[in-house]
Amino acid sequence: MDTVDSVFYPGPSNNPLLDQLPSYQSLLYRRKSSGAGGTKRRGSSRTRLNSRTRVSSSSSWKWKGDRVEERPTTLSLERTVRELPKCMEQKRRNNVERMEQARDLSAWKQWGQSARHSLKRLKEDCGQALSWLELWRQDIHVIEGMFGTGILSYFSFLRFLVLLNFVIFLLMFGFVMLPIIITNRASGNATFNPKHEGECTIYPSTSRRGLVVFHHYITDLLSGTGFLEETYLFYGYYKVETIDFPSFRYNLPLAYVLITIAYLFLSLIWIVKRSATGFKRKLVQDQDRFQSFCNKIFAGWDFCITNEMAARLKKSSLLYELKTDLEEERSRQKVAGRTVREKCRIYVLRLVLNLFVVAVLAACFYSIYRATIFSQEAQMYPPRNFILQLIYEYLPSMVITLANFITPLLFSFIIQFEDYSPAFEIRFTLMRCVFMRLASIGVLLFSLWSQITSCGSSNCLCGYNHKLYPCWESRVGQEMYKLMIFDFIIIGAVTIFVEFPRKLFVTYCDCGLAKWWGQQEFAIPQNVLEIVYGQTICWIGAFYCPLLPAISTIKYFIVFYIKKMTLVKNCRPATRPFRASSSNFFFLVVLLIGLALACVPVIVSIAQINSSHACGPFMNYNTSWEVVPQAVSQLPGGLNTFLKAISSEAFAVTFFVVTGLAMFYVIALAGAHKRVVNQLREQLAMEGRDKRFLIQKLYQAQKTPVRSTQNLEEPGGVFLVQPPAVSATHV
Repeated sequence: MDTVDSVFYPGPSNNPLLDQLPSYQSLLYRRKSSGAGGTKRRGSSRTRLNSRTRVSSSSSWKWKGDRVEERPTTLSLERTVRELPKCMEQKRRNNVERMEQARDLSAWKQWGQSARHSLKRLKEDCGQALSWLELWRQDIHVIEGMFGTGILSYFSFLRFLVLLNFVIFLLMFGFVMLPIIITNRASGNATFNPKHEGECTIYPSTSRRGLVVFHHYITDLLSGTGFLEETYLFYGYYKVETIDFPSFRYNLPLAYVLITIAYLFLSLIWIVKRSATGFKRKLVQDQDRFQSFCNKIFAGWDFCITNEMAARLKKSSLLYELKTDLEEERSRQKVAGRTVREKCRIYVLRLVLNLFVVAVLAACFYSIYRATIFSQEAQMYPPRNFILQLIYEYLPSMVITLANFITPLLFSFIIQFEDYSPAFEIRFTLMRCVFMRLASIGVLLFSLWSQITSCGSSNCLCGYNHKLYPCWESRVGQEMYKLMIFDFIIIGAVTIFVEFPRKLFVTYCDCGLAKWWGQQEFAIPQNVLEIVYGQTICWIGAFYCPLLPAISTIKYFIVFYIKKMTLVKNCRPATRPFRASSSNFFFLVVLLIGLALACVPVIVSIAQINSSHACGPFMNYNTSWEVVPQAVSQLPGGLNTFLKAISSEAFAVTFFVVTGLAMFYVIALAGAHKRVVNQLREQLAMEGRDKRFLIQKLYQAQKTPVRSTQNLEEPGGVFLVQPPAVSATHV
């Protein structure tokens, strides 16, 4: 406040007005059971309350004539005047005070202050200039203006995956492909000395010879076989052990393993960094339901919206979220009022339905397993029919896509009978769909490895089935390549042959079926699951198909425009949208689950399964990981000893213990912070009651005539006088 007409003047010994505050009465109530010493402590607490009020007032405010002014704090001095949460008059006054303070500084401090301001201004200008280079900047602003921040989060997430895949491609290209490409031009010499001989090193060529029918090229392009199998696209092409440049020797197998670990670790760090902000916001919003209601009512509107249709949808979205919150409150009351019999009935029903869900998932996984084995066996003796050959090639992908289409519909129908809260229904259904989509990839890889590591009645001389899979890494890369291509074809086909005809039918047909069917909704969670599924395939396949990140980058680049056209032309935003406040955090959590799943097969193939002896950079090693200990053994003595020490069991146990202690410390610190937050929350609520009480007293005081100061000691009244010069308590 800039002006204070009058204040409540505390008496010399005690203040009856402060004793009537709700916060002080609450303190007395809490300490009522303290015993004989309670009166003494209450007196001391009252003294501390008054002294704290005086200190706070004298430290934060100062009197200037009949006005009280706020003293600038250290935090406000560090912030610019433009960023201060004050009105223009206070900002001008603050600017004048800063200029007066700057005149008293020395020349060196003035120069340092101006240099800091100039660097900050330069940083802001550079950031603004670089923002114009941001991918899809204008398109995303248009989407945000038309449909709000909820749908914006999906396209921002898609842009993040494009950048992530492009960085992974740069890593694979720069450290794996580029050294082989520039070998001849840089006077390098690629060397390879095979250590294994015999039938394990036989790798028959799959390139077609002679006169080739045109549709065979289409089959090779869609399946990754034929001429594509002997290119930079797949693992088997990199049959190089070392590259000798004039000044150094490049170990390609070591680079191949380290880059694989690097792009997985980079993805983890990047995702965790992006999810930290969303987690903090979600954690704060989930703490208090009342705060959620206040945020939606007073700060829920998206002022970026400029489209009338989007404004109506945003209004319906806010209404739906409020109804959902109220329904959740009713659901909590309903759960609290259930009898033992009702609880037993609902738990038995949920158990039966979850067993049915497990049976459905098991049936889907078994279908994927059988389709993969049948497809692998059929590819040994491919049919002459072009269409039938493509069906055999893409049979696992078709079964996975069909399962991913049917199971979400079934899960959405089943969840209605399990009697969960509306928000939990959405999350639980989505997690089931996530598990189905990602676990299907794991089942496919398990089916492939069961074929690769099984030699039938004969012994595995090479450690794997070298007769059917002379280069099994390239075969796995081909399966990942086909999954990526088929997923892109499905996205385009659904847009052209399903969503666009539905839009025409609903727009130009007035029949009851068209009104009942309605326009296609742009469901954000389902679209996110699609791209997370494709990204998981990219993470797994990058080891077996080094150019797969480039294909994924191009795919997501095209998908962005497909989804944008679908949103603007064919679909409408969902009337029951996924919560925009937690959407980014949910997307990244699902992406982390996909990354964790992708790490498992890559680690197993690197550390456990025998590498192919007929192709790839690890022909001379039993497993791909053997190149790392061998490279470490060739390092100088000190570095070799250090690396062996940090990879020993003693260091691992010590690191685990230290990490566990640090984790327990962080958990304890988080608990202490949570208790402090709860206390501050209670204090804020008590401050609100104190303000209400003081306003009521002020209103009563304004109605009564002002008495002379000699009647101050009479109880039961509130008196307004001129404040003293030492301290002040203002409202």
